[in-house]
Amino acid sequence: MEKSTLTAEGRVLVHFDSERANVYRSQSGELKLLKRERLAFEDSRSREVLAERVGEFCTGLTEFNEVVDNRTTRLYATGVFQQLSQPDAAALVNSVYVDTGLYFNIVGPELKQFYRETGMSACGSNGMMEGLIRREFRSAVVCGSFQQSLGYIEDTIARLRASGTVVLSPQSTRIKPETAGTDFILFDYQDLLKNERDTWRHKYVHMDAFRKADAVVVCNPGGLVGKGTIFELGFMSALSKRVIFTEEPLGVSVLFPCEVGLEA
Repeated sequence: MEKSTLTAEGRVLVHFDSERANVYRSQSGELKLLKRERLAFEDSRSREVLAERVGEFCTGLTEFNEVVDNRTTRLYATGVFQQLSQPDAAALVNSVYVDTGLYFNIVGPELKQFYRETGMSACGSNGMMEGLIRREFRSAVVCGSFQQSLGYIEDTIARLRASGTVVLSPQSTRIKPETAGTDFILFDYQDLLKNERDTWRHKYVHMDAFRKADAVVVCNPGGLVGKGTIFELGFMSALSKRVIFTEEPLGVSVLFPCEVGLEA
């Protein structure tokens, strides 16, 4: 149901700034404005009030898509939302997720400027959303089971790179022959383990790349999320990092703010 709705109608994108909310439909690389409503978020810096106003607005999105969830709908925010402290921003993201099931993506000033420059270069428009649908990520980290889903992960990395996204980790998916078929695969740019404890060093280097990435893309074919990836999700959450699953996640005991599907 979710997939067919998205394919037939395109994804709904909402941009909240200090004064209004703009609703768009993105389909086949085109952006169509569906609605513009004045909300004057600048009137209140209270995250509770902001969350309430965002939640109320999102209840009306069924006007544009029968299904409103984290696969069919994307939320982006700038302006007053960029000025929130990190704790308040994280609390707002959590509140919106609990109330709506949607991820509230607060776009930082540098990323907003990148989107505007991308839009100007691509189509002569400096609108943030025009650039966003053309290249959403400057950089990303890709996670998943390298033992079980390497081909799937390679396809995802290829899609990201084709859009211009820099994949910070893994830098390569060429396996060191001596680690093939083991419980801890290493790639050609990584040095061999000193001992069994050294697996943590390699795991930490991979997770540390989350800090620099615009998003972490979790490859979970069939929806299944492995134990190693679940461990990494805790680190992503602690960093308040944007997380995108390639498919609806299964087997995650605690639901958390995330998105599903790469297509913009």
